[in-house]
Amino acid sequence: MNSGFLKFAAVVLGTGLVVVPFLGLDGLPRDLRKQISSERSAYTQTQRQIKDAQDAVTRDLSAEPDLFKGIPASQRWQSDLSTAAGALQASGMDELAALDKQNRRQDRERAAALLTRERSIRTLAENKAVGIQKEADHWVELKKQLPDTLARMERDYQMIRSFDSGPLTAEVQKAATDWPDKRGDLQSRFDTEIKQRQAADEVLWNDTAAARKQAATGNLVGLDTAALLTAADKLHSDSALLPQKRTEIEGLIAQLNTSWDKVLVDMEKSHGAYKEQVRTVATPRDGQTTSREDWVEVSEAKYDAQKNNLGMSIEHKPLGKYDIEADRVAQPAGFAYIAPPGQSNQYGRWENNGGQSFWVWYGQYALMRDLLFNHRYYPVPSYDYYEYRDYRTRGQTYYGRDESGSGARYGTQGSTTAERYSGSRFGQSGGFKNSQYASKSGNYRDSHYATPGGNSAPKRFGSGRPSEPPSGFRPSPRPSSPRPSFRPPSTGRRFGRR
Repeated sequence: MNSGFLKFAAVVLGTGLVVVPFLGLDGLPRDLRKQISSERSAYTQTQRQIKDAQDAVTRDLSAEPDLFKGIPASQRWQSDLSTAAGALQASGMDELAALDKQNRRQDRERAAALLTRERSIRTLAENKAVGIQKEADHWVELKKQLPDTLARMERDYQMIRSFDSGPLTAEVQKAATDWPDKRGDLQSRFDTEIKQRQAADEVLWNDTAAARKQAATGNLVGLDTAALLTAADKLHSDSALLPQKRTEIEGLIAQLNTSWDKVLVDMEKSHGAYKEQVRTVATPRDGQTTSREDWVEVSEAKYDAQKNNLGMSIEHKPLGKYDIEADRVAQPAGFAYIAPPGQSNQYGRWENNGGQSFWVWYGQYALMRDLLFNHRYYPVPSYDYYEYRDYRTRGQTYYGRDESGSGARYGTQGSTTAERYSGSRFGQSGGFKNSQYASKSGNYRDSHYATPGGNSAPKRFGSGRPSEPPSGFRPSPRPSSPRPSFRPPSTGRRFGRR
């Protein structure tokens, strides 16, 4: 074989090696073309659905003109179906099919955008057509089964009439007394959803007496069938709504009588996934504290928004508020339950020792305290509470200030958090390794105010290099008098005893 042929073959082979990997890359992406093909099938099916709905609705309207004359919505059905058909026709499928046929890679962004737009329009048109056809069929079926409809109407009315709102009345009155701020809202809900609904249904039943009597004989001449069936539908709906509305109002009352916190107890960032462990601590007004912990996957944005708040209450709902009114500005867990210095409340009181005041929890709230402070409670001094309250009035998160005055006490970079959450995934993965407070044992570990049974052995979490405080953190203003160096003695009354 001569050398000239070998050189030519080598050039051809080399060119092929370069071209082969790029074959198909000048067209639309394969997955996009697959989606376009699937959408073309769905488009054709929706066209048939709309046409079938138009035919069915036209038949119903022609067969039952007297019935649909009394149903205002029926007057728009044909025009609405025509609008849906027109919207589908103009959705862009023709252009999308043309781009698919041309199969040019430079059209991929245009094709993807058209696909999204067309799919959205098709779904709306399909839902509109299906909904109208179902509504038309519903009314026709009610008339066909008029005897059964009348029997059901009787049962629904008896259920509404016998519905006992007395117990709920008492609950609403008690809640209005306990929580005067909610009196108007609760009473309005009760009147509108229960009492007024029952009264309106009573009137409706009486107003349809003659129509029901005529329909029962089978004589439909001159009968306003639409009005009768509309009344039957209303009673049927309300017979189900009354128990539902009672449950909703009872649920709101239960919310008023329960406080809860969502405490961020752990965080994990691994392989592009972001997770948070949240402990929900709920305490009924006259009941036992309960809790649950859930790991939830969150977006990167949500993770970043809470990354400085480990150990903090990221949501707090006090007594006397609905759940939707929860405070979602992060705060040191447990601080929201502390009364202003010099005052007491159902959770605890201030005690003076050595000229300083410290917050002490009552024994019946020991479980709530331990869950909020992760089983390591150091007594909160009055100056700490004053600074916390100052931040709260400005709607800002309070991270406190360590004894050094340069770093946070609470939150992810807080000195107390490094100790309380050393066993967390965040801590075990080295999350506290840069904290300058990581090896500190806490200001009040030996205090008789501290949580009984806590491990007093100091823990280390790394090199002890200084860390940056949380984003947006600025040290709390120092109180007018120096922070006390006083440490409460280790003898005397233990925490929680009254």
